[in-house]
Amino acid sequence: MIAASARLPEVPGLVARENYFVVHAPRQTGKTTTLRALAAELTASGKYAAVKLSLQSGAAFGDDIGGATRAILAKASREARLGLPADLRPPAWPEGPDGDLFGSSLAAWAESCPKPLVLFLDEIDSLTGATLVSVLSQIREGFEDRPGAFPASIALCGLRDVRDYKSTASGRNPERSGGPSPFNIIVESLRLGDFTLGEVRELYGQHTAEAGRVFTDEAVEHVYALTGGQPWLVNALAAEIVDRMKIPATEPVTVEQVDTARERVIQARPSHLDSLVRRLREPEVQRVLLPLLAGSEQPVDLEYSDDRSFVRDLGLITEGDEAGPRIANPIYAEVISRALAEQVVPSPAVLPTARDFVLPDGRFDVPGALTGLAAFWRTHGKMLGDGRPYEEALPHAFLFAWLDRAVNGDGDVFREYANGRGRADLYLRWRYTARDGTRAEQREVFEVKTQRPGKADPLKDAIVQLDDYLNHLDLSSGHIVIFDQRPQPAAAPAGPLTTQISPSGHSISITRLVLPPARRSTRAPS
Repeated sequence: MIAASARLPEVPGLVARENYFVVHAPRQTGKTTTLRALAAELTASGKYAAVKLSLQSGAAFGDDIGGATRAILAKASREARLGLPADLRPPAWPEGPDGDLFGSSLAAWAESCPKPLVLFLDEIDSLTGATLVSVLSQIREGFEDRPGAFPASIALCGLRDVRDYKSTASGRNPERSGGPSPFNIIVESLRLGDFTLGEVRELYGQHTAEAGRVFTDEAVEHVYALTGGQPWLVNALAAEIVDRMKIPATEPVTVEQVDTARERVIQARPSHLDSLVRRLREPEVQRVLLPLLAGSEQPVDLEYSDDRSFVRDLGLITEGDEAGPRIANPIYAEVISRALAEQVVPSPAVLPTARDFVLPDGRFDVPGALTGLAAFWRTHGKMLGDGRPYEEALPHAFLFAWLDRAVNGDGDVFREYANGRGRADLYLRWRYTARDGTRAEQREVFEVKTQRPGKADPLKDAIVQLDDYLNHLDLSSGHIVIFDQRPQPAAAPAGPLTTQISPSGHSISITRLVLPPARRSTRAPS
């Protein structure tokens, strides 16, 4: 357990100043656990009556303000009994009109409580429509009566930042919410971040102290690289190693075992990852992810900016360097790529099997894999498209699926995104036993491009971009794969492999995947 005060160090100061503020974080980042611990710490200080209250029970009532409020207050009574001593718990809730019941109940509690009341209102954005507007408005109206006749400090806690509450209340149409803004009392919006590398070390170190199992430094760093510190993933990989792979406590956990755990977690696709895949169907998510997945330019309009904030608050993307956002972590990128590949390759039977492309010396046969892919593409390439979501990104997902299947068990394929630079790369790592019996690792990079009707040949830009990437990785060679989606003449080449030398002296193989040639009708004109 990472200390709550370390994850949200600003909270005690905000509470001391009797501020109202927002705490938001994606699902399964430890938000509820952290809020509960913060409330316990504040209460234990002897200065406050602090408790976490969930508003989730009101979500089922929709616009029924009275029904939602009574459900919320019933749950609040139970949570207060569990989290507070008897003298700090709320009195019997008062009766009153539906539109004032929540505010009058908080006022009655604050008036009877011998200490300043501090509330962490969790799952605030599970409420919608009239109920959300009513709850927020009642909080706004009671704000001026704090601390004696209303909670001294309130944190609104949920997935979303405060800027999105108004659109949530109005079905993502801010003009429909009307009325005075309940948001001008909020002084700060805090985002509960992912774990740092130091916090991952601390968390795993606590397990080592308890169970004796050591995670090597390289393994911990690899966990952080794969997860970006996303708390659920950090814990899921460790749980897979400890509970299901059953690595003996006397055996140090290695990078290879972390990779095995990663693959097992992705294959199992537990609810956390499955909910991520379901998000891919949402228009706002598609609008943001498509440029990242296809390596294309980002839109610059305000609607895209709002969507981008929404997707970032969901935890699907993170802000990268000057090139813009990127997928939040490599595991999410793999899950997304595999989910998109399922759209065009619903049956694994049409993909290569592990060890179809292995050379006598144990190395992965990249030319063989690309030649097989070119032949397959000419037969089945037209299945990509047909108005499917993420149509522009499907060629990239298809190549990922092909390579991922071919190296399954002995290697890994990772997506590397350079959003806004017209590129999307694949990084392949293949582990094998060399002829002298030593374990070795082969690394390959694939620059992926799509050539569409009416667009210039992307080869020149691809060579420059791949050249730069190979310099960064200190590799001597790489591969460019161009999905040519233009209608082909009858004499179109069958995806030949050619080689060029880049400006920096790297050897670059070039594969063009072409659709089946256009067929001329043999019927006589009528």
